[in-house]
Amino acid sequence: MDQDLVDEIEYMEEVLSKSGFFSKSEIIEIMEDQFIEEEIDFSDFDVSKNTSSNENFSRLEDVFASLKDEKIVAIHNCGFDIEEGVADAFELFVHLHNNKFAAEGFCFYTFDDVEEAIWEEKLKITFGDFENDEANALEIGKTVSKYLKEADFSINWDETINNQIEINPFKWDKSYDDEKEYEIEGAYEVYIKN
Repeated sequence: MDQDLVDEIEYMEEVLSKSGFFSKSEIIEIMEDQFIEEEIDFSDFDVSKNTSSNENFSRLEDVFASLKDEKIVAIHNCGFDIEEGVADAFELFVHLHNNKFAAEGFCFYTFDDVEEAIWEEKLKITFGDFENDEANALEIGKTVSKYLKEADFSINWDETINNQIEINPFKWDKSYDDEKEYEIEGAYEVYIKN
């Protein structure tokens, strides 16, 4: 195996582990899918244990949960990139609507954003509304920003719909929890709770 491939495998394992969203078996499965053409046996692969404190992530999780009071559905680890994240948010909106729950807007961060948070200690939050109304989208952004500030996060944002809200600094410290769902399934569960 050449060094570039070794480095790529080690990097991916580290990011997946540090993200705190995946069990060891899920990390192995993702790695097998990613490197399927290389025919590598990952069955004995040593996945590093994530022992992060969850301190910053717990505050973010509380903010995301409280946004439902504003009819904003907040999604952790939503898609790989923004385009996928928006598609997932609209899929969740349809699911909520079909089950008689109203949501006016959304916010999320993607796996790309998680990766940036791990290495650069800043987390970007994407936001929008479900009616493609720029004025409403801006109000949703302002609400998300306000909730983040109230949780003592430092925010960089120009208050336009053209740019993401950035929490800076944000030390990514999520540890894996097999009792909780994230992504759109977890956001649905949080949103429908009384």
